[in-house]
Amino acid sequence: MSRTVAVVGGGYGGTAVAKALESVADVVLIDPRDAFVNVAGALRALVRPEWAGNMFFPFDTVLTRGTVIRDRAVSVDSGGVTLASGGRVAADYLVLATGSSYAYPARLNADSIDAALGDLRQTNKELASAERVLILGAGPVGLELAGEIKEVWPDKHVTVLDPAERLLPAFGPELRDDLHRQLDELGIEVRLGTGLAAPLPTDANRAATVTATTTDGDEITVDIWFRAFGLRTNSEYLLDGRLTTLTSQGQVAVTETLNVRGPDDILDHVYAIGDLTDVAEDKMAAYALQHAEVVARNITAQLVGGQPTTTYQPMPHPMILIPLGSRHGVGQMPTPDGPAVVPAATVAEYKGADLFTGRFTQQFGPSAA
Repeated sequence: MSRTVAVVGGGYGGTAVAKALESVADVVLIDPRDAFVNVAGALRALVRPEWAGNMFFPFDTVLTRGTVIRDRAVSVDSGGVTLASGGRVAADYLVLATGSSYAYPARLNADSIDAALGDLRQTNKELASAERVLILGAGPVGLELAGEIKEVWPDKHVTVLDPAERLLPAFGPELRDDLHRQLDELGIEVRLGTGLAAPLPTDANRAATVTATTTDGDEITVDIWFRAFGLRTNSEYLLDGRLTTLTSQGQVAVTETLNVRGPDDILDHVYAIGDLTDVAEDKMAAYALQHAEVVARNITAQLVGGQPTTTYQPMPHPMILIPLGSRHGVGQMPTPDGPAVVPAATVAEYKGADLFTGRFTQQFGPSAA
């Protein structure tokens, strides 16, 4: 007898789980969008709208057997998912994979490919007309955005502002020194230890000249600004407590097998993966994909009467790849001897050149490009 697996969220982990299980179960993928979105490509899509279609992989081609429901979950209990439309999906197994939200353009707001491409084209026009760009936030997103802008428009003046005293404080001086060197070579001005004295009076992502005052008293005149901070877990649909109790960070507590911890016991048929979980690691697509492999193996075992025995262990050292355009960037990757800082050429090979487009084309089929 076939069993139903409901996957809530079609991001990196959710789509990978659905794809892995659709041949052994009745898979229902619930997501309001019409495509898997490789958000790693969003910033390049902003500066190169002709490339933007490469980041979208339509669900109707990704899944050949599974069912896709374009809707939002508003509640989940141990037996299934309640939808915003009023419908319900009953399921034998549940995978929660709703990820996190971030400011546009790093995460897109639209639910359809056409609408998202329209947003990117409009923002590209705004950015193209601006000579002075301000990016608030010097984390990986802000730095990557600066690098993408400079590759297309090397003459634009790009300033990255952050109240933090150091770039990437979780990483060692070798990586940070290389990062500062490359930022200087690209002509990206990074101002640390200072922020804005007051909110900007203009909207983000829109061309409008404004002079801002920093907390150390300097004035910066810019023609457009972008927000590059503010990660938020997408877990509102679990606030009713019908399935589990969220952590103080709004995340879902999971076991080593990535089963959800309920109020009283472990839910052996309910899993959570990716940014939604309380796994102690940075929230990255690479980790979500690893979570997906663990959960797919565990559910496959359960479908034939076994137990969920595959476990997930976070890496002992942080990993990161930050492209600064298609040719520059910094990174740290695991090796048998521990973490190693890698050169820009390696960052380009693994990520910067195509931002994982080739990987997902191989896994999910052709993109919308």
